[in-house]
Amino acid sequence: MNNTLERLQALRSEMRREKIDAIIFPSSDPHNSEYVSPHWQVRKWISGFTGSAGTAVVTLDDAALWTDSRYFLQAEEELKTHSLTPTLSGRRGRSKPINTLSAETAQPQVSLKECSAGTAQPQVSLKEYSAGTAEPQVSPLRGDLEGSFRLMKSGLPSTPTITEWLLRKMSAANGRVVAVDGMVMNYAEVTALQDALRKIGVSIRTNYDAAKVLWKDRPALPASEIYSISDADAGESVSHKLERIRRVMREQHCDAHIVSDLMSVAWTLNLRGDDVPMTPVFISYLLITLDNATLYINGNLTNEAQQQMNRAGVAVAPYPFTRLGDDIKFPEGRILIDPDTTNYTLYNKVKSSAVPAPSPVIGFKAVKNQAEIAGFRRAMLYDGVAMVRFLRWLKPAVEQGGQTEISVSDKLEQLRRECPHCLDLSFSTICGYNAHGAIVHYSATPESNAALKPEGLLLIDSGGQYDCGTTDITRTIALGSVTDEMRRAYTYVLKANIALATAQFPDGTNGTQIDVIARSKVWQGGYSYLHGTGHGVGWRLSVHEGPHAIRLDWRPAPLHAGMTVTDEPGIYLEGKFGIRTENTMIVSPSVQIENSKLKIESSCTAGDTPLRPEPEAVSSVEAENSHADGGNHNSQSSIFFEQSSQAGRAQNNLQSSIFNLQFIQLEPLTLCPIDTAPIDPSLLTAEEVEWLNAYHTTVRESLSPLLTDPADRQWLEEATKPLPC
Repeated sequence: MNNTLERLQALRSEMRREKIDAIIFPSSDPHNSEYVSPHWQVRKWISGFTGSAGTAVVTLDDAALWTDSRYFLQAEEELKTHSLTPTLSGRRGRSKPINTLSAETAQPQVSLKECSAGTAQPQVSLKEYSAGTAEPQVSPLRGDLEGSFRLMKSGLPSTPTITEWLLRKMSAANGRVVAVDGMVMNYAEVTALQDALRKIGVSIRTNYDAAKVLWKDRPALPASEIYSISDADAGESVSHKLERIRRVMREQHCDAHIVSDLMSVAWTLNLRGDDVPMTPVFISYLLITLDNATLYINGNLTNEAQQQMNRAGVAVAPYPFTRLGDDIKFPEGRILIDPDTTNYTLYNKVKSSAVPAPSPVIGFKAVKNQAEIAGFRRAMLYDGVAMVRFLRWLKPAVEQGGQTEISVSDKLEQLRRECPHCLDLSFSTICGYNAHGAIVHYSATPESNAALKPEGLLLIDSGGQYDCGTTDITRTIALGSVTDEMRRAYTYVLKANIALATAQFPDGTNGTQIDVIARSKVWQGGYSYLHGTGHGVGWRLSVHEGPHAIRLDWRPAPLHAGMTVTDEPGIYLEGKFGIRTENTMIVSPSVQIENSKLKIESSCTAGDTPLRPEPEAVSSVEAENSHADGGNHNSQSSIFFEQSSQAGRAQNNLQSSIFNLQFIQLEPLTLCPIDTAPIDPSLLTAEEVEWLNAYHTTVRESLSPLLTDPADRQWLEEATKPLPC
C-alpha cells in the first residue's frame, strides 16, 4: 500500500481516538521559516508533496493540499495517483483543469496561508483557455476520499481558501474540533482561523502534534556547529545592532523583544549555522532586554562564536523544545513580539504582556550596508565565472549526447564548488527542459529526468552560498533550433526584465506599485504570469528575504537604497516550455527631484560612483565607511550606468527649490550573459538593445580578467557581442 495512504489511515484512527475532525499541516517550523529542517517537514511526510510551500488539511473523510502556482504541475505529478483536482465546466459542457484560465478570469486571491489576511503569497501561472467559453465554475467538491489528497490551486478564483473549505466541511460533517500544532503556525494565522470557525461552533485545538505520535523514524532536531562572521565582513558589530534594536524598544516603551525568525537571529548576532539545508541558519530564539540578551540554541558555538557573544554581552542557554514560557526567562514588563513570525504557543505564553508589532530586525536586515554590498559584488564575480564555464560547456555537451536535466545540474554544482569561496548551493537547482520548464519550481527526479537534445529551451534557476554573499540567477538557454513561438515569448520576457531594470521611482515606493512595469511587457505579447516578479535576497542567509517583494498582491514594505531584489518575469506554456530571465539587483539612488518643475543641474560622468546613498536615505549604511571592495564597485557598475544612460536612464540630479524627493533604481548585481540566440530582434526597441549591450559590456569587462582558460574568455567575448541597434 502507498505510504501516504497508510499514514492517512493511521492518522484518521488517531483523530477518532482524540475526537478531532480535521488537522492542518503547514509547511513551517516554530520559527515561521520558508525552508525548514527535515525534522519539521511534516506536511511533506503526510502528503508526499515535496515543494517548499503548501498546506495540507486532513478530515475524517477527505484530504486536500493547497499550494501556489510555482508548484501546480509538480503537485499534480506527486499527488496524481491519489488525488482529485477540481475541474472547470464551461457552457459547452467540456471540462478543463482549473489552471487553464484566461488573463481576464484569473485574478489573484490571498490563499497560500489562508488563515491570516496579508500573509499569503499567491503565485499563479496563467495557462491557455479557449476564447469564447463561458465563465469557468468549479465542479462540486466530493468528500468521499478515504485516503487521497486533492489538489487545491491557491490564488485561482474558483479555489476555496482553507478557511472556506473547512467551514463547508465542518458544517456538512457537523464537526466540532480542528487541530493544529501551535508550535508551527504563527499567532496571526491561528487567531484568524479561530475567529472564522468560532462562528459555526467549531473549536481549535492548538497543542496536537500528530507527527510526534505517528512519525516513527522522524529525523532528530538539528544541532549544527554555529560559527561567527567578523564585524568587518558583516559591516556592523553585534553590539551596535543590539543598540539599534533597543532604541526601537525604548521608542515603543518595551522592556524586552523576542526574536523568533532564524534569519533575524543570525543577522543580529553575526552568526551562521547549518541546521537548514542550503540556508546557513541555526535553530534558535533570541531574547533581548534593555540591559542584556540571551541566545537559546540546540547546537554548539565555536570558540570564536562564543567569544563574540561574550564581547556583546549575550548569554547562551539551551533551546526550549516545548515549555517555551518556562524555559525562556521573560522579564516583567512589555514584550515586543511579532504576531506574524512568532508561533502561536510562544505568543500565547506572553500574550498579556505582548506589544504586537513587526520586529525591527526585519527592516534593518533588508537594507544592506556597504560591506554586505561589497560582499554581494564579490559573490557575483565568483558565480559569474562558474556560470560562464558552465554555459561554454553546455551546448557542446548536449550535442555530443548523453546529457540530462540532472547531469547538467550536477555539472553546474561541480563548477560552483570548484570555487574555494563557495560553501553550498543557495537552493536546489531548478533545471527544466522544454515542457518541464513550464513547471515553475520543477525538481528533476530519476523518473522525470529528461534527456537533452540540441533543440528547444532549457531553463536553469540556480544559486550559490559564498563566504561573501548569496546568489540567485535564472537563464533560459536555446540548446539549438527554437520555434517562432519560443522566440516571441523569450523576447517578451527579456523586454519585461529590461523594463524593470531601467525604471526609476521614488524612494519608499513598494514592490506592488512597480510590479506592472515588468508584467505589462509580458501582457503586451498576450501572455501572463502571476508569480512574483521579484523577492529580496539575504546576505549569506536565505535566498528569499522580506519584507519587500515585487508582486501583484499588496506588499506595503517600501523599497530603499541598499535593498536587494530579484528581477525575474517569466512565461510558462504548459506542455510546451517555460522561460524566465532573472538577475539579482541592488536598489540604488537614481535622480533627485526637488520640485515638480525639473531642472537638470548635473549628470554623472564616466568614473563617477552611481551607488552613493546619503545617510538619511539609508539609515543603516554608515556613510563615512569607504567601499570595502577596493574600487571594484566602480569597475562593475559605473561602466554599465554610463552606457545604459544611452538606453533611457538619465544619471542626472534634477533639482528645484520646494521639496526633496529621492529617486531610486535597480542596478544589476548578477554578472552572466543573457542568451541572444532565441531573441526576436524585431520586437526589441533601440533603447532595449542598448541596455542589453551595456549590460553585456559590464559582464565581459568584469569577468574576463578572472577567467583563466582562454577558451572561456573567447566564449564570453562571443556571448556578449553587441547586437545591432
